[in-house]
Amino acid sequence: MRIGNHRKAFSLVELVIVVVILGIIAAIAVPRISRGSRGAGDSALRSSLAAIRNAIDLYYAEHGNSYPGADGTEATLINQLTKRTDINGNVGTTAGVHIYGPYLRGTSFPPVQVGPNKTATGVILANTGPTVDEAQTTKGWVYNYATGDFIANTDDADENSKQYNTY
Repeated sequence: MRIGNHRKAFSLVELVIVVVILGIIAAIAVPRISRGSRGAGDSALRSSLAAIRNAIDLYYAEHGNSYPGADGTEATLINQLTKRTDINGNVGTTAGVHIYGPYLRGTSFPPVQVGPNKTATGVILANTGPTVDEAQTTKGWVYNYATGDFIANTDDADENSKQYNTY
């Protein structure tokens, strides 16, 4: 006796329903994933700013209320924060003389994780401002060596519309 001819396959309607369900799940998941990566950049920027600002503040406290990079050159700023210095900010390795620092690890600043100059590690130095100049594509940071103010070199905003240079 023959019961019936049942084929083991999906109907077109079943396949369409599965595709629609997968599309709905993707529409929900993709924006959440992109917000997560943007939030990671925001967190990385905040972390880098905190570390650099703490280094500048510690240098200032240990060097008689003088900020690093006071001669207005990027190389001096980086050397004074990443190498050992004496009370006057002179870089060197003489035991008992160069007793301060280093304040940051490595030989440069961490890269900026947001904005058009993303991954740039250079610093714009000025004794006014600091003022953003995104045209300087190798400069991720802006530093006022007269006041110690240190910001990201971008006027882009995070997902809450807060500009990165106001962090």
